[in-house]
Amino acid sequence: MPTRSVPRSRVDALPRALRFPDNFLWGVGTSAHQVEGGVDLDGRGPSIWDTFAARGGTRHGDSGAMAADHRRRMADDVALLARLGVPAYRFSVAWPRVQPTGRGPASQAGLDFYRALVDELLAHGVEPVVTLYHWDLPQALEDAGGWPVRDTAYRFADYAGLVADALGDRARRWGTVNEPWCAAMLGYAAGVHAPGRTEPGAAVAAAHHLLLAHGLGVDVLRGRLSPGAEVGITLNPYPVVTAGTSDADLDAARRIDGIANRLWYDPVLRGRYPEDVLDDLSTVSDLAHVRDGDLGVVSRPIDVLGLNYYRRYHVSYERGASAVSPWPGSPDVSVAAPDEPATANGWRIEPDGLYESLVRLVTDYDPPPLVVHESGGAFPDAVGPHGRVEDGDRIRFLDAHLRAAHDAVAAGVDLRGYFVWSFLDNFEWAEGYAHRFGLVHVDYATQARTPKASAEWFGGVVAANGLPPASPLPPGPDGGEP
Repeated sequence: MPTRSVPRSRVDALPRALRFPDNFLWGVGTSAHQVEGGVDLDGRGPSIWDTFAARGGTRHGDSGAMAADHRRRMADDVALLARLGVPAYRFSVAWPRVQPTGRGPASQAGLDFYRALVDELLAHGVEPVVTLYHWDLPQALEDAGGWPVRDTAYRFADYAGLVADALGDRARRWGTVNEPWCAAMLGYAAGVHAPGRTEPGAAVAAAHHLLLAHGLGVDVLRGRLSPGAEVGITLNPYPVVTAGTSDADLDAARRIDGIANRLWYDPVLRGRYPEDVLDDLSTVSDLAHVRDGDLGVVSRPIDVLGLNYYRRYHVSYERGASAVSPWPGSPDVSVAAPDEPATANGWRIEPDGLYESLVRLVTDYDPPPLVVHESGGAFPDAVGPHGRVEDGDRIRFLDAHLRAAHDAVAAGVDLRGYFVWSFLDNFEWAEGYAHRFGLVHVDYATQARTPKASAEWFGGVVAANGLPPASPLPPGPDGGEP
């Protein structure tokens, strides 16, 4: 439930090296629409993000049509991954590249790209970690109603089978859906992500059908992958802090915690929705989309739960503040603007929130092993006069979050891995190319890749399976480079 903070016991109070568990999985991540480009190849169909960008939904009208051109530069990018010493690569498959309309037979040219990607990774000693859905719904399925329509979950199950048949003999780590909160609430309630709809009732149905798609996908993957395969889902927790002290503030925080966190944890890990959250949502939906037996499917056992952590939510009551927002059924909540320090895109830097997220799962639920699937920050990176990108802010950010993760391990959390977001600078959804998250700088005009100082630093962390006793860099003037 909402809290001001969860006390974090500093297990490294005395200077010492911090080692992570043996066989800890280190990696970096991307998603298909953010890096691939190549929208004219493989018979790929349009996605909701192509349409959303064409309609002016993104900053400066940016689109993923070129992105980081990974579709054409894949072999070189994998070789770069290997040179950086990254053991695992989490990527997503573009549904419209595999099934241009979201129905029917697969495009073999599209599947061939992913076969080649996985083969190239394995040849370089990099483990593939496959995500089936990272928000690029085929536009034809959106035209038929999108995620608010139940049939989309069944179309996802068909698509999961096509990809599993193609890659199941090569890849053993699989995720179904990435951050369903974003896909449902930002896409269908707030309208700030594709497909850009502001229909709270539709968002509630979309949330359920994304979870149903996950459960159906688990069943398909279990039936087609080897018994040793790892199957899971990736959620994005937001620890909720009550910014005010009134009963209304406390209730606002409860509501946000319900929609941001418990709406996903409870059905996946307990096979039910929280009653208070259903009560909140009943003001915008009759909940008829939830059918008998659905939650048994949603709660199929999984082998791993992925978490993407970026920040806390600082919440208070404010009448009418969220009339159009990602909080259906809760029109009177306000999420406070960040204090310093913050990342370039205005997200407060709060590594303790990662510790809180990991410990909460173990305290409140009985989760499978956990993996941090995304952790990273946007900073104003630039190539310097000597061809270097000195991103000390990112190094400090990652170091602080890894120390929080290590504290969670020491507190008893079964954390099995940590993936930095992201491998490459890329198309950052509605923000277009305004913000850079990558360990590798991409010059979008030339597509030249330049590993940043953080890439070298992260390679050292991987090689040591841990961190040095002290943080790596002191802050410079005004928080910049030393």
